[in-house]
Amino acid sequence: MHEVKTGDDQQRFLQVAVDIYKDDSNWIRPLDKDVEEVFDPAKNKFFKRGECTRWLLINDSGKAIGRVAAFVNRTYRQEQPTGGIGFFECVNDMAAASFMFDHCRDWLAARGMEAMDGPVNFGERDKWWGLVVEGYYSPLYGMNYNPPYYVALLEQYGFRTYFNQICFAMKVKQQLDEKFYKRHAAIAADPNYRAVMIKKSQIPKFAKDFAYVYNKAWAGHGGGKSLEEKQVLKMFATMKPVMDEHITWFVYYKEEPIAMWVNLPDLNQYFKHLNGSFGLLDKVRFFLLQKFGKCSRFVGLVFGIIPEFQGKGVDAYVIVEGAKVIQPMAKYEDYEMQWIGDFNPKMINIAESLGTHRSRTLRTYRFLFDRTKQFKRHPMLS
Repeated sequence: MHEVKTGDDQQRFLQVAVDIYKDDSNWIRPLDKDVEEVFDPAKNKFFKRGECTRWLLINDSGKAIGRVAAFVNRTYRQEQPTGGIGFFECVNDMAAASFMFDHCRDWLAARGMEAMDGPVNFGERDKWWGLVVEGYYSPLYGMNYNPPYYVALLEQYGFRTYFNQICFAMKVKQQLDEKFYKRHAAIAADPNYRAVMIKKSQIPKFAKDFAYVYNKAWAGHGGGKSLEEKQVLKMFATMKPVMDEHITWFVYYKEEPIAMWVNLPDLNQYFKHLNGSFGLLDKVRFFLLQKFGKCSRFVGLVFGIIPEFQGKGVDAYVIVEGAKVIQPMAKYEDYEMQWIGDFNPKMINIAESLGTHRSRTLRTYRFLFDRTKQFKRHPMLS
């Protein structure tokens, strides 16, 4: 295994994926900078609480036929200390894959780990997380994509399903179920409720409201962690250039934020034209694609309601309010939600109630180093 250290190594690391997918029209090359930022301590805050190394697998002819990264996140709390592997690419060769997995296992074990999850990200779960096992078509921005044979490579090695990640999709013009309009009407009749589109001119306000709803809805539940307002402000500032105000909504009750539905255009519909590059000329091209090109799909990132207002119809209220604006625009044809873990039945029920279909499934695998230890799947959220 050859550790990635030099600039030439970094280019070879990126090139492995290009070689693997050269005949796959569904693959969209991620921006090179997005991949490299994961491995840059100056850009990735997770280096403050962990470590990461990546390698190339070189054959006898000197060609890189595989790549992988392994990482330790000291704040990742599990029953046993668990590391991660990710950015895995490999030719269809079990011996080659096993060699890389063994190397990652040994590296992680030397750092006190007793298991490894993969393929995952050295960062948040919203990017590069999970192996595609159903739905091998063009990925959303920041989503993993892989050939079907990767499933066999991981499972024959001994990885087992820790949880499935389910995506849901629907046509934008699709009529919502009548029950949505009935529940919407009940909420709309109360003047204390108000649904509002996000405004780019008021990003600090909406960042504050996002943090409030997020922390009420998720922090302290199922290992969730709180978000600071400054973190959200930074995230929104990054999103602002590509944000479509019409597709992100907040709900207020007596002017207190109680729910949010955050969506973005699918940036991969633009980035697929850039071949991984994002220099000055590429940025100009991206701007022109945004202004004059077509993006037919938007993506659901976050949907949350604070506990006191769950089960009251607020979900139907915000979706119908959004639909009244989004559907007449006829700008988008498809809507796809980022994945929901199979350990979260409440959110799956909400997604299915929209009339969606399951569009693709990714899977997070786990490998226990002690092969005699009992394997447990991700705990269910109540």
